[in-house]
Amino acid sequence: MTAPDFDPAFGDQLEALLRWRRDVRHFSARAVSEDAMQALLDSAALAPSVGNAQPWRFVRVRSAQLRTRLAEHVDAASRDAAGVIPDATLRTRYQALKLHGIREAPELLAVFCDEVPDAGHGLGRATMPEMLRYSTVMAIHTLWLAARARDIGLGWVSILDPDVVTELLDVHPRWTLIALLCLGYPAEPSDTPELERHGWQACEPIADRILER
Repeated sequence: MTAPDFDPAFGDQLEALLRWRRDVRHFSARAVSEDAMQALLDSAALAPSVGNAQPWRFVRVRSAQLRTRLAEHVDAASRDAAGVIPDATLRTRYQALKLHGIREAPELLAVFCDEVPDAGHGLGRATMPEMLRYSTVMAIHTLWLAARARDIGLGWVSILDPDVVTELLDVHPRWTLIALLCLGYPAEPSDTPELERHGWQACEPIADRILER
C-alpha cells in the first residue's frame, strides 16, 4: 500500500481547517442529511484509541420531548452558573452570551465513554484508566474536524449535570457522559471564537503555555 502524499498545499488547507473549526451556537434551519451524519460518525471512528478499545458510544437524540428537557436542564444549569459569578458586570456579560443551540440545531448527539469495553483487552489503561475518556475526546475532535470540512458546525454543550443527562437518555450504567453536541450548518461561519468576538476571552499566545525542563 502506498501512503498518500500530503503536499504543502494540503498542509495549508489543514491549517485553515483547524483555524475555521469553531464552537457553533447559532445554526441555520438547513437539515443535515442522513448520508452526511453517517459520514461524520464513520470519520469519528477513525480516531486513535487506547489499545484500539474504541470506547466511544454515540446517542442521537431524535425525540422532541427529550430535546426540550435537555434544553430546559441546560438553561437551568446556566442560570445557576451565573448566580455564582461574584462580579456583577461579568455576570451580566455571561447572561448575554448564547451558550447552546440545543433547540435550533438540526442534530443533537450525546457522546459517552464505555468505561469497561470488551475491545482492547485492557491494553494501555492499567495505570491510566482515564485514557478511555481521552480516546473518546479524540473521537469528538475527529468528528469536529470532519464536520467543518463539510461546512457543518458543532457546538459542545458543557453547562449541564452529566448524571441528569445520562438518566434522561437511559443508557448503560457503565457509560460516562463526555459531551452533548449540537450539529448543523452555521448561521454565520467565522474563524474567530465566538467568545472572543463577544469580548469574553481572547486567545492568548501559545508561547505563554509552553515550558521547558
